[in-house]
Amino acid sequence: MRETLIVIGLFVMAVALRSSRQNLGRKLGALVLLLATFSFFYFISGNIFAGIAGSCIWFFLPWIELLTHVRRLRMPLNNRLRHREPPNPSFFPNAIEAAAGMEEAGFEHVSDCGWQWSGMQQHFRLFWNPEERAIASVCLCEQEEVAFAFVSVTSTDTSGRTWRTTNFPFAPTLRCSPSLKWNHVPCERSCFHEILDDHRKFLARMKINPADLLVPDPEKMEGDIESEMRRQVDHNLKSGIIQLSGDGYFQYSRRGLLFLWFQFVKDIIRLC
Repeated sequence: MRETLIVIGLFVMAVALRSSRQNLGRKLGALVLLLATFSFFYFISGNIFAGIAGSCIWFFLPWIELLTHVRRLRMPLNNRLRHREPPNPSFFPNAIEAAAGMEEAGFEHVSDCGWQWSGMQQHFRLFWNPEERAIASVCLCEQEEVAFAFVSVTSTDTSGRTWRTTNFPFAPTLRCSPSLKWNHVPCERSCFHEILDDHRKFLARMKINPADLLVPDPEKMEGDIESEMRRQVDHNLKSGIIQLSGDGYFQYSRRGLLFLWFQFVKDIIRLC
């Protein structure tokens, strides 16, 4: 009975910590969850190695999704943005605050557009600021019962390199093209002014002279997003992460499924 109460207590503690608003609390909750799983298998078997193996199950659970759903996905080579009405703001309260922060920082709204990607509906609100020489966007994502929003600030230099700061909450599902430099900030940093400040520091850290940045063209912003996605798809085709499936579509290869699993593991460890 004592062992049962220990396991139950650890699981309850893990759930409580995982509900914390603090990143450190959620990370601690994950460690307690691993400890609870270890204790469960150890108390049943009396073997330490069985406990370790049992706690490692969490890292292999993504394979259920990879083999049953992701493996069958077919995605278009040339995805096109479509103009869309903004979705219901009640689903994305942080997005409204982010858009307001962009306008306060001198960014001007350009357009609302979106597409369907990997079974996910993505809606973009695009802004630009010629003085900052940057594009800001808030992306609203909906997939089945899951909805979230993230913010990005993007600059492009005269050599064609793209510099992006974002609080996207997950590891990328495709490899970034060599011309894209990704600066990931914690997803709990939702204030646009903080993200813009992070982007400025990122450019300074990379020794990018603001004078070397291109002034965005608001008329070409949607086309630039489509072109960037196609470059990323071509890069992943060359890397073997994805493969052509015919009729203008592609799918993840075996190597790609392994890549996705590593990305899932990163998310589990990082626990944004």
